[in-house]
Amino acid sequence: MSLFIKKLFFTAIFNSCLFALLFIGIQNSANKSKVELLITESIELPISFIVGSSFIFGSIFGSFFVFKNE
Repeated sequence: MSLFIKKLFFTAIFNSCLFALLFIGIQNSANKSKVELLITESIELPISFIVGSSFIFGSIFGSFFVFKNE
């Protein structure tokens, strides 16, 4: 199996587990806020969901960058 496939598989599994733990963790979250988008606002979401999903999506996008040491 190539390195890219292994990295993609590990990233998908790891971030899916984080996303599942995020949903379990926000069950009793009472603090809610709206996210201001370019044109409109989102619905009220728990702050922990906004922060956690930002971390997860950053982890996904960051896994696509390749840094070469020369």
